[in-house]
Amino acid sequence: MTDHPLAVAAIRFGDGDRIDEILETVVRAVRSRGYRAAGYLQRETPDGPGCCPATFLEDVSSGEQLRITQALGAGSRGCRLDQQALADVSGRLLTVLDSATDLLVLNRFGKGESDGQGFRSVIENACGLGVPVLTAVRATYEPFWSEFAAGTDVFLEPDAEAATHWALEAIARRGRARDAA
Repeated sequence: MTDHPLAVAAIRFGDGDRIDEILETVVRAVRSRGYRAAGYLQRETPDGPGCCPATFLEDVSSGEQLRITQALGAGSRGCRLDQQALADVSGRLLTVLDSATDLLVLNRFGKGESDGQGFRSVIENACGLGVPVLTAVRATYEPFWSEFAAGTDVFLEPDAEAATHWALEAIARRGRARDAA
C-alpha cells in the first residue's frame, strides 16, 4: 500500500481511435507546463511487404525508439510482441522513475500486463511513489485492468482534452497532497 493518493487512469479505445496521438498530446501539454513526464508512446513503421508494421516504443524523455516486435514474416499469425524487448524497456523505465516524476504515460495496458508482465511492475512502482499513471486499454483487456487497478482507476474517453485535463488535475492533486504533508 502507499501513503500517496493514487491517480490511475486508462483511456478506453478501439479501432479508429487515434490513441497514440492523444497520449502524445497529453505528454506535450504536461511538459509545456514544466512538469516531468516519463514513459513511452507507441510508433508503428512499415516492416516490409506482406508484414505487419514494426512497433517501437518512444521514450517521452529522450525520444529514443526501441523496437518491441519481432519480424515473423509474411503470413504469420502468432503474436509479434517480443517479450524480452518489452521486459528490457520496462526495466529501463524502472531505473529512471522516481518521486520527481510528475506523470507516467504508458502506451498500452495489454496482453503482457494482463498476463502479469509488461509494464505491471512499472505501474506498481509509480503508484508506490504517488506518481499519476495514464495508459490506454482496449475492451478486451478492460477486465484485467480493472482487476489490477482494484477500484483505484478511472476510465477516460479517447479525447485529448479530457485526458489532458485529467493528467494536469492529477499532478495538481499530488502537489496539494505534498504541500499538506
